[in-house]
Amino acid sequence: MTRGGRDKIRDEPDRRCIVTGETGPKAGLIRFVTGPDDTVFPDLAAKLPGRGIYVTSTREALEKAIAKRMFSKGAKRQVRIPDDLIDLVEAGLLRRLQDAIAIGRKAGKSIAGYEKVKIMLDRGEAQVLLQASDGSERGKGRLSTPEGGKWIGFLTADELGQAFGRDRVIHAAVAAGTLARRIVEEAARLQGFRQVDGGTPAAEKDIGNA
Repeated sequence: MTRGGRDKIRDEPDRRCIVTGETGPKAGLIRFVTGPDDTVFPDLAAKLPGRGIYVTSTREALEKAIAKRMFSKGAKRQVRIPDDLIDLVEAGLLRRLQDAIAIGRKAGKSIAGYEKVKIMLDRGEAQVLLQASDGSERGKGRLSTPEGGKWIGFLTADELGQAFGRDRVIHAAVAAGTLARRIVEEAARLQGFRQVDGGTPAAEKDIGNA
């Protein structure tokens, strides 16, 4: 499925994951490129020149790509993998999600604080509800995912706070629109790099429909 559930955009063809062999929209993949020194690094915005190498956006897939030396196969030559590549990807995906939320804040589309979030939800204006993973379960339970929208609950209060220029944020919401869809996409890419007890990706539990 493409953005907003629309038909696939012609200039955004599906890409093949070097690990699973499956094809899919770029939104669910991480693009990697090799530099002049044949070092692999993530191109999270998918804008850098060069041959792209795509991996499904999960920690498991990236770990396998590294362990099985699949990047060399994808690049058709020997390449060097940074020791901290997985951490670089996760940190970069987190920044992209926080930046998208921050853009929404400046545009008046992303708001934080229990009362403000409740008002947006009551008015039916919200498409995304974000709640800190380390917030009070009792407090979070008082707010419901917007109808037809998404709930994102794997960011910590500190991480969510950074997007709003605050120390900590427990409750936040994003108004319906293009930006909300972008935030959901960025969260979906980050989800496979967040682990909970038992190794289950956090977002399998924490990004859900209404």
